[in-house]
Amino acid sequence: MDRSSSSSSNKERLDVALHSFGFEYEEMSPQRVTGRLLVSPKCVQVSLSLSLSLIMGAHLASGLQRVAGIHLSINHVKSAHLGDLILAEATPFSIGKTVQVWDVRIWKLSDPSNSESSKSLVSSSRVTLICNLPVPDHAKEAIENLRSHAKL
Repeated sequence: MDRSSSSSSNKERLDVALHSFGFEYEEMSPQRVTGRLLVSPKCVQVSLSLSLSLIMGAHLASGLQRVAGIHLSINHVKSAHLGDLILAEATPFSIGKTVQVWDVRIWKLSDPSNSESSKSLVSSSRVTLICNLPVPDHAKEAIENLRSHAKL
C-alpha cells in the first residue's frame, strides 16, 4: 500500500460513520474543522452527524482529551437535495478549560469550482461540550490517528 492510500485509510478511521456517507475532511485544527459531502440517497439528513463529528476541533483544542456533548441546537434554514455538494465548517465560539462551545455551519455550493461566491447556508448549529475528560485505554490509538491528520 502506498503512503497516500495509507493516509486516506487512516483518515477514514477518524469517523467511520461519516466516511460511509462519503464525507471527506479537508482541515482539522483546534481553530477550525472543515469537510465536504455530496448529498446522495445514503445521506439525506446528516446535519446532526456533521455537527457532532466536526467537533474534533474541540478534542484538539482540549489537548486531545475526551469531550462529550451536553447541548446541541440546530437551525435548518434551507434544504439540500440529491446531488448538492455540502461544505461544513466548525469553529470555536468559546474554549474554556472544562466547557467549549462550537459553531457549526453547513452550506450547499451551487458552483463547486468557486466555493466562496456560491455558498448558501443550509443549517447553523451550536454545540456545547464538556471537555478534559480522561481518554479510555481502548481509544488511545484513535488519538494518534487524529494527531497525524491535524494541524497542531
